[in-house]
Amino acid sequence: MTTLPELPKVVALGGGHGLSASLTALRRVTDRLTAVVTVADDGGSSGRLREEFDILPPGDLRMALAALCSDDQVGRSWASVLQARFKGDGPLAGHAIGNLLIAGMWQQLGDEVAALDMVGDLLRTRGRVLPMSSVPLEIEADVMGLDPFAPDELNTLTGQATVAKARATVQAVRIVPENPPARPEAVEAILEADAVVLGPGSWFTSVIPHLLVPDLLAALGETSAQRILVLNIAPADETSGFTASHHIELLAEHAPGVRFDMVIADQRFVAQ
Repeated sequence: MTTLPELPKVVALGGGHGLSASLTALRRVTDRLTAVVTVADDGGSSGRLREEFDILPPGDLRMALAALCSDDQVGRSWASVLQARFKGDGPLAGHAIGNLLIAGMWQQLGDEVAALDMVGDLLRTRGRVLPMSSVPLEIEADVMGLDPFAPDELNTLTGQATVAKARATVQAVRIVPENPPARPEAVEAILEADAVVLGPGSWFTSVIPHLLVPDLLAALGETSAQRILVLNIAPADETSGFTASHHIELLAEHAPGVRFDMVIADQRFVAQ
């Protein structure tokens, strides 16, 4: 009897729509998937829940779970429910149902990973979703060009939503608190992976933050996995007009010594 080869273990790092796109593609290749998700979102439903309950922002984690729902009628229905938002102008208006489910499970279980695993079981996801850190993070960025009358002036912006929407050129990005702890499950997944995929996504607010968590960066350096960097697959305000080399240089500036075995770029969206 012929034994089928094991499917590869793949870890995808990122957040938001970029990570969702990666997971949707990767689940066609393997169901041994782990998503390691940024926890710096402070806008919309996630920002409100984060502030009110002092919890990790659930939105990017919700999107990753939705992307990993089984590709059948039940799975697609659950994905739709997770992403649906309350309408109207009451206190629930704008909240995603999935965000409330995740936040409620965290309160019940007191353990973010155990709760996400339970939600994943409920949804029959093809893979696992983990936060990159156990503490909610804040993005700080130095930007230039914010004031059209002082284009060379350097300003500091705080907050993922503010940085992502700024009509300015990001020069550097930091996370607060500095050197946060990584979830040990995320570190273990990277070390045991056959491939690790970083990107695509908002370069400064979803991709680079993973490299600013010391334990994640160390795991990326130690793993025997193929390390794959995916540049943006759709137009992005944060890196509009950036060349492929500029994307890579930015990573090197924020995380000296980081190495990747492969870079994937779409010439339609990444300048030559």
